[in-house]
Amino acid sequence: MTSSAPAAVSASVLDLAPVVPVVVLEDAADAVPLARALVAGGLPAIEVTLRTAAALDTIRAIAAEVPDAVVGAGTVISPAHVTETVAAGARFLVSPGWTDALLDAMKASGVPYLPGVSTTSEVVALLERGVTEMKFFPAEAAGGTAYLKALSSPLPQARFCPTGGISLASAPSYLALPNVGCVGGSWMVPGDAVASKDWARVERLAAQAAELGRTA
Repeated sequence: MTSSAPAAVSASVLDLAPVVPVVVLEDAADAVPLARALVAGGLPAIEVTLRTAAALDTIRAIAAEVPDAVVGAGTVISPAHVTETVAAGARFLVSPGWTDALLDAMKASGVPYLPGVSTTSEVVALLERGVTEMKFFPAEAAGGTAYLKALSSPLPQARFCPTGGISLASAPSYLALPNVGCVGGSWMVPGDAVASKDWARVERLAAQAAELGRTA
């Protein structure tokens, strides 16, 4: 049974859950059970990366069959990606970096978006364009919590979703920062669990990650 077209995201993407699972699927047949497990564990916002041929079908399946999920597209790096993913049902967009053309396309899409940054200049440039919510990537390699903490005083209006190298152990230190709304990670969707279709394990790991929001 399919649902009607998904509603727009009314709240900030950064406030939907403490952790946004970053999902890479080779087989779109796994999309619905995986998404249901994540939602059952308390992680409704799901970023499906455009790293495989199955990505668009994965987004379509989740958007159509898991109404409680807020499915988004990650690794969005071109205006064409914006058009394709929104048409497939993506309700938010995430990019690893940005250009003027990509930013214009994301702004025109009608859905929330998190352009990627890793330097202070990129943050300032986005603030000039009226963008205050961003992805910090690659988080660990780009300076981690120390870098984000240093940005909070001169640029308090910027809020981030750090992604890249973050684990269950390191996530709390990010979530404790005043300029971090959520983190992105893939530890709750390990490849071996997906390969064996162990959705109960995915749900347990998602619940563990969701609990971070109560302890941050």
